Amino acid sequence: MAFMRPERLFSRITRVDIERDLLRAGRTHVLLDVDNTILSRETGEVPRDVATWLARARTAGVGFCLVSNNWHQSVFDLAARLELPLVARSVKPLPPAFLAGMRKIGATRRDTVVIGDQLITDCMGGHFLAMPVYMVLPLAEADLKHTLMLRHVERLFIGDMHPEDEPEPVPEGAGAKACFLHVSV
Repeated sequence: MAFMRPERLFSRITRVDIERDLLRAGRTHVLLDVDNTILSRETGEVPRDVATWLARARTAGVGFCLVSNNWHQSVFDLAARLELPLVARSVKPLPPAFLAGMRKIGATRRDTVVIGDQLITDCMGGHFLAMPVYMVLPLAEADLKHTLMLRHVERLFIGDMHPEDEPEPVPEGAGAKACFLHVSV
């Protein structure tokens, strides 16, 4: 486990296959980030496909706890609407919030995965406790100023990683021949 790299990278949480990527992998519990992971910073809403994915995962037996550095009333309202436990004001990446989240849902490090959109808070936090991390691309480009600055640091560590669910980019200068080969494979 590379400390500053997630185990897996997805374009969106809905691309995490509930059966294959969670249940068959022994991950029956998820510590889940909120802002720009399941809640768009642009709209302030949970996209319909994300809400559907959460409902399907819960029906399949996956337990969730929201773990957020957010301290506003809106995160408490969201947790109530989704009927999910919450650890707010969590001071991620520090371990106490992750441990509190696991206690709330009866999870162990062995059966838990952290899912979030930030390397510094979500990935480091999960790795402090030797838990696997699935990172997702942020739902929106809009974000807090300090988070946008940290995105530049993230690129240094995960710059060569591409979401598993997207085709590999064609190397620059490879031209049409590489595109044809890529498509024909």
